Amino acid sequence: MDTLEEIINEEAYRDSIATVDQDGKRIWIYPRKPKGYFHNWRKWVTAVLLAVFFITPLLKVNGHPVMMFNIFERTFIFFGRVFTPHDFYLVAIGGITFFVFIILFTVAFGRIWCGWACPQTLFMEMVFRKIEYWIEGDANQQRKLNARPWDADKILRKTAKQVIFVAFSLLIAHTAMAYLIGLDKTLEIISRPPSENLSGFIGLMAFTFVFYGVFAYLREQACIAVCPYGRLQGVLLGKDSIVISYDTVRGEPRGKLRRKAKVENQRPLTIEDLVRPEGDCIDCGLCVQVCPTGIDIRNGTQLECVNCTACIDACDTVMEKIDKPTGLIRYASYNEIVSGKKFRFTPRLMAYTAVLVLLLGVLGSLLIQRSPIQSTILRVPGALFQEAKDGQITNIYQIHVTNNLFEDKTVSLRLKDIQGTITIASGSLTAEASSTTSGVFVVSIPATALQQMKTNITMEVIVDGEVIQTKSTTFIGPM
Repeated sequence: MDTLEEIINEEAYRDSIATVDQDGKRIWIYPRKPKGYFHNWRKWVTAVLLAVFFITPLLKVNGHPVMMFNIFERTFIFFGRVFTPHDFYLVAIGGITFFVFIILFTVAFGRIWCGWACPQTLFMEMVFRKIEYWIEGDANQQRKLNARPWDADKILRKTAKQVIFVAFSLLIAHTAMAYLIGLDKTLEIISRPPSENLSGFIGLMAFTFVFYGVFAYLREQACIAVCPYGRLQGVLLGKDSIVISYDTVRGEPRGKLRRKAKVENQRPLTIEDLVRPEGDCIDCGLCVQVCPTGIDIRNGTQLECVNCTACIDACDTVMEKIDKPTGLIRYASYNEIVSGKKFRFTPRLMAYTAVLVLLLGVLGSLLIQRSPIQSTILRVPGALFQEAKDGQITNIYQIHVTNNLFEDKTVSLRLKDIQGTITIASGSLTAEASSTTSGVFVVSIPATALQQMKTNITMEVIVDGEVIQTKSTTFIGPM
């Protein structure tokens, strides 16, 4: 049995992170260029996701963006449908649904989102890091380049890299701006001198600076120190969660390959000429060298791991060379590694799934029932009824109309199941596109039609000759 001191020493790696030394200074990570089965799949996934990211702002439906998140004017467009602050309840339910989905996904598959779909990882590892490999070479070449004096070649390579980094940061910033204010306004900002739209220019420069700073300098620290998602793993992951795992049962004890005492006739060295330790891990260290956050996956699941699969590809390559089965590092749960139990649908997963299905049902139902034009009718606070000479009793009401369409609409009102008239104070009510419009109107009902002090009345809200909503309210008359 391990002593307490041995256990503490084995867990010492959790007391610090690989990117910071004992003095608190940053250790710059130089990951080796990844390659292999999973990396090839990640390149295809990245190509698709980046294509969606850059192309979506260009797409329009009836002249309007397919998706837009205009936080400045509080107008959001999802797949051609407008959402305004009036739809905040949908945003709240959608946010809760997304959060539960993240919880469910993390409980089942760990931080797979970070490695395969997170924008930070996609741009850093599949765009900016690729540019760096192309200009400065692999990890060892980058170290040598940074260590040598500044000569013409070093200046040229460093300058070219930074110029391309800035160019890509500008492209990302313009795309992000197009999601916020639309493509047309973004093109308008960049086609005019900065002095004519100073706020827009400053916004674009701020976005560019942030993206450049993250991908050129902050890098893996965004995942380790900034993003809170990694810290959720300690709460959400369980022994049945599928994460990138090192098979300790098969790999330990690890040890280097050793040459046998004598090789006859100096023939070429083969696998049969090497002495293997009991475990399959030959302690080559490639899984650490390719890791973009600098961890050793053999220590177990760690906060810094973004599930990028680089260690899987590196280890599989080595296993193939020494004629050992691949999968020493693979997607697996703790229980699968220790006891061979395959993934199972645990009660915890069932509970999260049930909540997620319920939320999706509620959200879907609300979206289906959501009217393109919504209205709210209230009596004017503090206003009493008035009695006219012709025997008409009048009440004053307010109406708020939210138009979720891209064009203005004329709204009219009429009473249902009771005699009377409705007069709009301004003569007519026009609901402006993608906004909320308010108005005041007067309801007149003959005194003979009222049987009590408070009468429940029903009004129909009409747009383009079609009744879109029916509203009930209270009409006050004399006792």
